[in-house]
Amino acid sequence: MGTVLGLVAALLAAAIFSPILAVGTISVTGTKLVTTDQVQAALEPLKGKPLPQVSDDEVGRLLEPLVQVKSVTTQARPPSELVVEVLERIPVALVKQGERYRLVDVDGVVLATTADPSSVSLPVIDGGAGTIGKDLFQATAEVLGALPPDVLSKLSNASAQSVDAVELKLVDGQTIIWGNAGEKELKAKVLEALLKVPADPKNPVRVYDVSAPRHPVTR
Repeated sequence: MGTVLGLVAALLAAAIFSPILAVGTISVTGTKLVTTDQVQAALEPLKGKPLPQVSDDEVGRLLEPLVQVKSVTTQARPPSELVVEVLERIPVALVKQGERYRLVDVDGVVLATTADPSSVSLPVIDGGAGTIGKDLFQATAEVLGALPPDVLSKLSNASAQSVDAVELKLVDGQTIIWGNAGEKELKAKVLEALLKVPADPKNPVRVYDVSAPRHPVTR
């Protein structure tokens, strides 16, 4: 029995440390904000390392400089391919800074910058984190993060007088009274349904109030 266990241990050790199973190719999926080339370049130090020794944590640490990457999962495909699936942060708004606009996620992480806000179908958060304060910024960003992409793309800007008074503006000029960040998933579904109601030219809607999502109001 001892001989058999020793043989198994030797085979496992050989598999773990064998150069035959060294990383030679790194395949990347899930990238939009960063490029495949950027990810592969960051993971270049893994080349030549045995596949069984590569962990998600190590890959994540190597990709930390790419702030757009939120997390990763990896899969080894012997003899030499490492597949890396990237989960990126999701941009929810633009924040104006000088003449440029920062693309940010729900945590306020800057993912990119642009000089042309019309090139991105996302709302502008009035004031930004530095002006309106962290709490108001976070409340507004959480609301935007709950909205489906088709609704998010219809917004022009977002603001908050307090954490309980988040308001959104549609590109067509209508106001959305959101209230606080509570029940944000329900509010998002109610708002999405309201926006799909055909417009009545004789009684145009100027305000969508979903602050009490079980009793929404339009006026």
